[in-house]
Amino acid sequence: MIKEVIVVEGKDDTVAIKRAVDADTIETGGSAIGPAVLRKIALAQERRGVIILTDPDHAGERIRKIVAAKVLGCKHAFLTESAATKRGDIGVENAAPEAIREALARVRSEAAQEEPEIGWEDLMDAGLIVHPSAAARRRLLGEILGIGYCNGKQLYKRLCIFRISQEEFAAALRQLEDKGV
Repeated sequence: MIKEVIVVEGKDDTVAIKRAVDADTIETGGSAIGPAVLRKIALAQERRGVIILTDPDHAGERIRKIVAAKVLGCKHAFLTESAATKRGDIGVENAAPEAIREALARVRSEAAQEEPEIGWEDLMDAGLIVHPSAAARRRLLGEILGIGYCNGKQLYKRLCIFRISQEEFAAALRQLEDKGV
């Protein structure tokens, strides 16, 4: 059984989680997260810890940001868009049990912001911002590092929050190059 409570968007996501692992969930009921749900998530964080696993789309990212801002110290799990897509529909409920287990195995904890190891210059030099293929490179880098897809500004923030080291970053960039992206 997973110790932490997994925060998901809806009941279909809970069903998918339970197919993959033995865990408890809290459903946000979509992006209109009410104070009662946030109190429940805060209590779960206090007692057991929380892992946020939302859809890899705009609405899921919005929910992730709201929960993380209101409930400090959450852990994050990310599914790739391809792993969570079935017949054009993107969502945790579409992910195979193995993809969910893999995402949960790569959980990232938020850390207090310190001096970042990776700066804007590093992102530019790596072709992750201000580059014709920047979006594709960020998508693959997010998959490799297990931090999800995001725009350049969010990538910088996630690299800081999840304390991605220069070594991890360099190894991920080598994988990008190996894949020809």
